[in-house]
Amino acid sequence: MTETNKKVSKAAGVVGAMTLLSRVFGMIRDIVIAMMFGASQSADAFFVAFRIPNVQRRLLGEGAVSAAFIPVFTEILNQKGEKAAWDITSNLIKILSLMLLTMTLIIVIGAPVVVTLFAPGFIGDPIKFDLTVRLTRWMGPSLFFVGIGALLMGVLNTFHVFAIPAAAPVLLNISMIASALLVAPHLEEPILGLAFGVLAGGLLQILFQIPASLKTGLTLSPPMDWRNKEIVRMGKLMVPIILGLAVYEVNLVVDTLLASLLPEGSISYLYYGNRLVQLPLGIFGVAMGIAILPSLSMHAAQRDYPELIKTLAFGIRLILFITIPATLGLIILRYPIVQTLWERGEFTSVSTEGTAIALLYYSVGLCAFAGIKVVAPAFFSLQDTKTPVRIAIYAMVLNIVLNLILMVPLKHGGLALATSISALFNVLMLIHHLRKRLGLLGGRKILESTLKLMAAAGVMAAVTFYCNQAFFDIAAPLGVKVGVLLGCILGGIIAFGFTAKVLKNEELDFLIELGRRKKAPNSRKA
Repeated sequence: MTETNKKVSKAAGVVGAMTLLSRVFGMIRDIVIAMMFGASQSADAFFVAFRIPNVQRRLLGEGAVSAAFIPVFTEILNQKGEKAAWDITSNLIKILSLMLLTMTLIIVIGAPVVVTLFAPGFIGDPIKFDLTVRLTRWMGPSLFFVGIGALLMGVLNTFHVFAIPAAAPVLLNISMIASALLVAPHLEEPILGLAFGVLAGGLLQILFQIPASLKTGLTLSPPMDWRNKEIVRMGKLMVPIILGLAVYEVNLVVDTLLASLLPEGSISYLYYGNRLVQLPLGIFGVAMGIAILPSLSMHAAQRDYPELIKTLAFGIRLILFITIPATLGLIILRYPIVQTLWERGEFTSVSTEGTAIALLYYSVGLCAFAGIKVVAPAFFSLQDTKTPVRIAIYAMVLNIVLNLILMVPLKHGGLALATSISALFNVLMLIHHLRKRLGLLGGRKILESTLKLMAAAGVMAAVTFYCNQAFFDIAAPLGVKVGVLLGCILGGIIAFGFTAKVLKNEELDFLIELGRRKKAPNSRKA
């Protein structure tokens, strides 16, 4: 167990735990939204309008800002000292703030154009179109909050402070839940209450991170300098990084655009199905990507490429250890999960069927979605942005072509499947080009581990399938359904863990050892 692997695992565990908390509140938020608005016209309008700040949150908060900032900041810190690094950071905050305010103004003024681009199918329904425009204008200022919050996250992550920025999104979900329950019922157009919650939650996320950021040494003293060479370098890195990391998000936007041409409710089905895939993706894939970047950047700054390769290979094996069984679990339990979580109020059995179909096809791409989050940072740590952006363009083209082919026979399910296939293409191309640049990436060990994981996941799938078929009853009371669903999941986890242990899976052994070492100091303290 190398020191770097321990640091990455602990950091990923912290980010994953905070992300889990955020996703739990996110699920509660979605349950409230589904109960109050279902897959209605107003829900479709909100999800399109919410897609705009949500895309920026994922691009900036889970990728672009950190990917451009952390490698350059780490390099400056190592070569020029702490003062130079903080001066650059202060300058970047001022420039980014001005750019975000300009972007927000453009979104608010040009909301009709933005909605037309995101959901052209709404043009034929003036009521839905106008409502989406109003929601977009309400939530426009949240773009500023998202961008600044992402930069503060990059600052904190550089100093290995992961819990605070990872916990910040919880405030957004709590704010939206409170607004839906307390504000929305008193408005003439209730869905506007959710938009208010998005704004309030964005502001709270920034305020939550400021004290910890100031403790690291952050200041705002130097004047704004657009032509500073380090700022220019970050800017040059950030633009292609946004596209390189954005493939998944851009594909979802394309899905939304095309889904607006399909029967009503299609956008909502895709949203709810994607939310369930985001649970394991956020907890493990995004968490590992955030945790691994500072270590990769340090190895790259020190030109220690063998350690960089070892760290990356470890990250890939660990993410597969989580996502392979998660993929099978989501596919097998897709209907009971959706039915148990959301089928009440305005969310009918038809909504459950539509969402389960979207979940099935999104789940197919879970390993690829998570793999991109882990492999892409290796390029960014090397300050190579051309390769990921080129691959991103190819993947986007593939997604659009597959969308047009598959949406005819499979409707919204075809859109979800196209997104998964293009993500698989993306991650395989990233690995191929990284291998060409750095040499062997421990592929034999990854393959050996994957085969063991697939065997263990197969046993888990059999146990989960039997449990679902034998015990889950859609007509049972909610408490019983929740208990049976949790029992199926727990039984699957036990079966997977036992089989992986019998097969001597190294990742399981690593996690067990890490857990023992974590408990050991506590035992000595006691």
